[in-house]
Amino acid sequence: MKKASKIPISKIQRASKLVKTGAKVGVNYLKYYGNKITDSEENAREQLNKDNAEDIYDSLKDLKGSPLKVAQMLSMEKSILPRAYVEKFSLAQFSVPPLSEALVLKTFKKSFGKFPSEIFDKFDVKAYNAASIGQVHKAEKDGKKLAVKIQYPGVADSIKSDLALLKPFVIRMFNMKGKTSDEYFFEVQDKLLEETDYELEVKQSKEIVNACKNINHLAFPNYYSDLSSKQIITMDWMNGIHLSEFTDANTNQELANQIGQALWDFYMFQIHNLKKVHADPHPGNFLVSKKGELIALDFGCMKTIPLSFYNPYFVLAKKGTLEDDTLFVEKMMELDILREEDSKEEFAFFKAMFHEMLSIFTQPFHVEEFDFSDEVFFGKISEFGERYSKNVELRSYNASRGSKHFIYMNRTFFGLYNLMFDLKAKDIKINNFINL
Repeated sequence: MKKASKIPISKIQRASKLVKTGAKVGVNYLKYYGNKITDSEENAREQLNKDNAEDIYDSLKDLKGSPLKVAQMLSMEKSILPRAYVEKFSLAQFSVPPLSEALVLKTFKKSFGKFPSEIFDKFDVKAYNAASIGQVHKAEKDGKKLAVKIQYPGVADSIKSDLALLKPFVIRMFNMKGKTSDEYFFEVQDKLLEETDYELEVKQSKEIVNACKNINHLAFPNYYSDLSSKQIITMDWMNGIHLSEFTDANTNQELANQIGQALWDFYMFQIHNLKKVHADPHPGNFLVSKKGELIALDFGCMKTIPLSFYNPYFVLAKKGTLEDDTLFVEKMMELDILREEDSKEEFAFFKAMFHEMLSIFTQPFHVEEFDFSDEVFFGKISEFGERYSKNVELRSYNASRGSKHFIYMNRTFFGLYNLMFDLKAKDIKINNFINL
């Protein structure tokens, strides 16, 4: 893979890159209109999505930082984005061109005032893994094997301007209108700024490790504040394979159940006991060790859950609420999904849509044990998403509704459900966290 010897840092450089990408997308649309004449609408649209996804991703991977992080987030919205975008944007989780060796050393020296060789006994300047905000290197010190995560230069400084450039594209994609769209963008902006503060990430990592250390079959690295800075994190090197590799190769159902229970307990304990959750549940943030332990990594994206959101959110997850029309509407109003100013038609549409969605999505919370390998359950989720992604009536309404806290809470649950399904985990005790 080609390495990056420099990253566009100034606003002009980054804006210019996105403008060029926009021009390529424009050309793709011209080809699409031509293809519709000689081919079916479906085939022409599929080729358009494929061409646009490739051109957009190629631009974002060079910019790195917040544009690539947004692409990674969107790749998890499998029921909203066309498949071509999901497949291409998901590369942001694992497959990003790393910094060149010279740029790694320059970045390290700028952050620490020293080269890696002056701090570590061994340091591999070739990246082991590269993602949206930073890349990981292997190192050793005092006999310990370490992982050193280095943030890409300029990432933190460009977040606000990058999101301002991306905002029109995202607003059009999701038909967002009004002040709510601003609240959503500030929520994403604040979280991305937190993710670039590696000192905060080390602090949050230590807190989570300490709080969740008694969960069975769950492991964490130790984090080293004295070897970390605002742009660099040093932690234990953890041996294991990525969760996606494990799910592809595993044939041991008992082990899948064990890993699945640890993953579920980890999330439920955080949400219900800590009211704060690791809101980035993609396979690249988890390893599976040879001992059959789930190893959790990367606590840069932590979402605090205020009680004003937590209470109605989980009341809606109860079966009884779905059967009580008055209570259902009350909680939907509390969460700003339904509004007093909605037209009669709009109110009825979103009430029916969310009632159907919650009737499907909350099924695991209506039982003591759940089978996350159930293809019928996940098929209903996919069918619902696909149906509404093509719904003409939905596109005519303002899709900017719901508390800003939905962004990361829904991301957390969609990601968690996908991981549980990939594991094919069965007999998962839903309320096991209560006894931890």
